Amino acid sequence: MRATFATVLRSAGQRGYLEKNHAHGICIREADSKKEPRFYSPEQTRKLLGALSEPCASVVSVAVPTGLRSGEILALRWKRIDLLGGTLTVAENYSSGEFGSPKTKSSRRVIPISSALAGVLESQRARANPATPEDLVFQTAKGTPLNDKNLYNRELAPACDRIEQPRISWHSFRHTHATLLHASGEPLKTAQALLGHSDLETTLNVYTHKVTDSEKRAVECVGAELFGVLDSVGLKTGSAATPAGG
Repeated sequence: MRATFATVLRSAGQRGYLEKNHAHGICIREADSKKEPRFYSPEQTRKLLGALSEPCASVVSVAVPTGLRSGEILALRWKRIDLLGGTLTVAENYSSGEFGSPKTKSSRRVIPISSALAGVLESQRARANPATPEDLVFQTAKGTPLNDKNLYNRELAPACDRIEQPRISWHSFRHTHATLLHASGEPLKTAQALLGHSDLETTLNVYTHKVTDSEKRAVECVGAELFGVLDSVGLKTGSAATPAGG
């Protein structure tokens, strides 16, 4: 509301109706109920992965080392994963039962895939056995997108309870990713590019964007931290438990 009033009053000032934009003097009080974002440490994340069955385990295994939003993961298609080149393209989002464009222009991005995550995706492809490149990476037996609420209620939340850790949301994995990037000493600019935040100085173009050495190094650090004991939870070989419903 403040931003809208500021824009209106600035226009009024430019037209000579006002001498001062009084909206610039308005202070916005921070809400008392604001909560700190919750995220898991690498140790907590590894415990969680060990308690999850497929496909939820692989969804989380993609979410943490990439920082993708849940809708971006559910809309991910095999044609946008380049395992040979080690990149993943975010060009679609799935929310409220519909496919659409990513959240913002800067959300359309190309991000590098760590070697550990490439192993997870290779195992997922072997399980899914996609018929065409248009197939979703994660889908139900009928070929429809997974439901994030069902995955949370049937898999993610119960798994958090089993490992006796606080329940976290899908968005928490973005915070986990950002925290791991910071702990790895990566620049804020690199984190913004990987997360696809709208306040990037240069909007990323998925057709021309080249993955930088900084971004490659960043995801490798996160992948090494997260998947340091990947074999112990069975993800690398695709030996996780019974699939959860869509």
